[in-house]
Amino acid sequence: MGLFGKKDNDMPKKNEGGLMDGIRCDEENYLIWKWRPKGEEANSTKKENAIRYGSSLSVKDGEVAVFLYHQKDGTQMDFIEGPFNDTIKTANFPILSSIVGLAFGGGSPFQAEVYYINLAGLIELKFGVPYFDVYDPRFQEFPVPVAVRGSLKFGITDYRAFIKLYRLIDFSLDKFKEQVKDSIIKYVKGSVVEIPGANKIPLVQIETKILQVNDIVGQYIQPRLMNTYGVTLKSLDITNIEIDKQSEGWNKLRNLTADYTAAQMHQQQKFTLDDQELAHNIQAENLKQTQKLQMENLVESQRAQMENMKETLRIQREEGQYAQHLQTGMNMEAQKAQIETSLYGAKLEAEQRNIGAYGIKNQTQVGVASAEAMGKLAGAGAVNLGTAGTASGGINPGAMMANMAMGQSVGMGMANMMGNAFGQMNQNFAAMGTQGVAGQEPPQIPGAAPLGTGVPPLPGTKMYNVAMNGTSTGPYTVQILQNMIQTGQLNAASLVWCEGMANWQTAGSVAELAPLFGSAQSAVPPVPPPLS
Repeated sequence: MGLFGKKDNDMPKKNEGGLMDGIRCDEENYLIWKWRPKGEEANSTKKENAIRYGSSLSVKDGEVAVFLYHQKDGTQMDFIEGPFNDTIKTANFPILSSIVGLAFGGGSPFQAEVYYINLAGLIELKFGVPYFDVYDPRFQEFPVPVAVRGSLKFGITDYRAFIKLYRLIDFSLDKFKEQVKDSIIKYVKGSVVEIPGANKIPLVQIETKILQVNDIVGQYIQPRLMNTYGVTLKSLDITNIEIDKQSEGWNKLRNLTADYTAAQMHQQQKFTLDDQELAHNIQAENLKQTQKLQMENLVESQRAQMENMKETLRIQREEGQYAQHLQTGMNMEAQKAQIETSLYGAKLEAEQRNIGAYGIKNQTQVGVASAEAMGKLAGAGAVNLGTAGTASGGINPGAMMANMAMGQSVGMGMANMMGNAFGQMNQNFAAMGTQGVAGQEPPQIPGAAPLGTGVPPLPGTKMYNVAMNGTSTGPYTVQILQNMIQTGQLNAASLVWCEGMANWQTAGSVAELAPLFGSAQSAVPPVPPPLS
């Protein structure tokens, strides 16, 4: 179905009137162009404005198609901007839709004038402004005739503003161009007359300032064309500015200007010399001040460096004295600790010797008690080893040996008890080693934990460290080691070390200790002689 309940392919009936035509503009150079049906002259009949729905409308890019509807309450317009190529429909013509819908119900043709406005095209207009008087602001009594020639191009940018200024129905481009040209001549004269005073361009030099004059005139013309004619100035090209050099005003102005220019140049040279001298004096004074400031800065910098050096030396001296004081105190404390450790070690060694002597005494007493016990076994008679078990009352060898073994066992038990106490003291003594005492440290025991620092030996005494249960104990003197051998705490396979040895060695392999194990072989005490 087409618009208003009709099919799109329905042809208009004879009584419906109107023209089914293609609406388009094929003109090349135009600003405003009115569309008419083929074969119709302008204003020949109202049929040229009768248009039906379904007519095709073509608007190229850069064009605007304007549909004017004359109503009782005034003129209304629809604007179709290109590119557009479609049939006339109510969706594209909001004003037309309301008009036709109200008046005709969509079934009759509508009256409209169609105009094309060229937005892309430019209208070129040449102009020439005959001689007009221009004055130099310095010599207002001498008018100089000046002529200006050139061309400009303008076009329509705001077509709505343009339509408000002109009736499209009777628009004539030729008349419009004449109107614009008259205004351009007026605008050029008005702007050129103001240039010497407003822009400080001497009148005698205006011919050589054509580019600057062109820009000034263009800025002057642009808003006036838009406000007056609704068109936009696209370009302005002033090709010639001509001064009437035969005129009296020009000759007088030139002579006065030459004298004025010479005087001005002389004054300028004087000012230049004065400026150069002043600049030289200022430069010399600045250099002097700069050198003075540099010298003051140098002196101040040297003074600050001296102060910093003195302060640095003072701090270094105080730090050195403080470090020396600390070192002296540490040395004294270390010497004090060494002396105290040495005294304590001597005291412990004396106590160990006393303990060893006490153990030997007890062992001797045990041996004596055993001998006495054996003597009592013999009774009052003589000892007869060869007649054991006879009636003569001789000693029973089995009983005697049993008593000897028992006595020896008791004595060894007491000795072992004393030796264990002695070894425990040695271990406590080793655990109290003082760090920081000068002397060689024993090497690591194979398979044992790291060693601590032992108690230093007495001066001139050779002492040995002994490995007990994976721990370094001692150091001990040779006398103490001998007691430890006798108590069973030390044997030939025990590991020992002393200063000068590269590593731990077995006690039996040390030349100084090997003889101790031969003399320590305990033997059964000899049988005492018979009592008389």
